[in-house]
Amino acid sequence: MSELTTIARPYAKAAFDFAVEAKAIDSWVTQLAFAAEVAKDKTIESYLSGGASVEQAQTLFLNVCGEQVNSEGQNFIKVMAENKRLLVLPLVLEHFLALKAEFEQEITVDVTSAVEITAEQKTTLSAALEKRLARKVKLNCNIDVNIVSGLIIKAGDTVIDGSIQGKLSRLSTTLQS
Repeated sequence: MSELTTIARPYAKAAFDFAVEAKAIDSWVTQLAFAAEVAKDKTIESYLSGGASVEQAQTLFLNVCGEQVNSEGQNFIKVMAENKRLLVLPLVLEHFLALKAEFEQEITVDVTSAVEITAEQKTTLSAALEKRLARKVKLNCNIDVNIVSGLIIKAGDTVIDGSIQGKLSRLSTTLQS
């Protein structure tokens, strides 16, 4: 898996740099998302893995993508096909989206609670997290009835455990030391 990540990263970077220069980031997200879905298709995947020639792979892929991919996107797909890298398109999309989030200074924050968080609570939490993380925050709220009370917030490598179980665990550790 890490080998595929190493392969996908430069393609994502090149596509992202081009998209920024062309002021077409959202267009590229749409194109790459479509192409990644095509690459995930079992029939396409088996065809590309089966030793299809570069020309056959390009033709098939571009025919399937059709008008969903513009001329720059088609050139990108042709380059990936020439290097036999079409199957890593889903990872290219993943890296592209990470570069986009970094560029736009956005972060997706996973919030887990015992009960549904109200719209007002989401607004307050989002504002507090934006101030703390110095980025735009997108909340991804989940419910876990095992939490009992409080929140567990995960933003990248940062974890804020405000659940009752987490607080009791920290208190127990403090008392034992």
